[in-house]
Amino acid sequence: MEAFESFVAIALESEGFVVSGAVKFPVTRQVRKPQRVEVQTHGFEVDLVAANAERLVLASVKSFFGSRGVVAEHVTGASADANARLYALLNDEDVRSQVLARACERYGYRLEQVEARLYVGRFAAPTKGVDEQRIRDWAAETKIGGGPVKVIGSSEVVSNVRAVAAHKQYRDNAVLVTMKVLEAAGQLTVELPDDSEQ
Repeated sequence: MEAFESFVAIALESEGFVVSGAVKFPVTRQVRKPQRVEVQTHGFEVDLVAANAERLVLASVKSFFGSRGVVAEHVTGASADANARLYALLNDEDVRSQVLARACERYGYRLEQVEARLYVGRFAAPTKGVDEQRIRDWAAETKIGGGPVKVIGSSEVVSNVRAVAAHKQYRDNAVLVTMKVLEAAGQLTVELPDDSEQ
């Protein structure tokens, strides 16, 4: 599990989900070879899969810290750029329908119980906010499974993780221990939510 995915996993757990790292689902696609048309099956990887009694979450997690950030044209599939393939779960109808069908079959959920989420560490052009808004607008109109795609930014993820880290009960988890170490060193203030136990 990648570093930002570890943060996202804690945030999902705080919502009552059991979280699994990357899971591959078989996706069959027609490919055109120079001599013939051929069908190939490859494993399509979903970054995180989270489940509770009512819902199954298929999460695409993109950090892009230290780079341009998550670009709207890539997420929506409007760009012919190869980076658009990183978001195939969201923008490729063929991949999406096969992954949803396989996930429902494997885990025993109905299609309307499945939720797609995009977790973003850094949006492109963060000071202007143009890409973030375009991604959020597109996601709100794009139905996958039981509803629109949910877009969750790093500030929302960190808020959830900080609330979990504020609990006194120790848990040997790299993300939570990092938060506690920063707090102990005076580099981070972790605020305990009103309803949490000491």
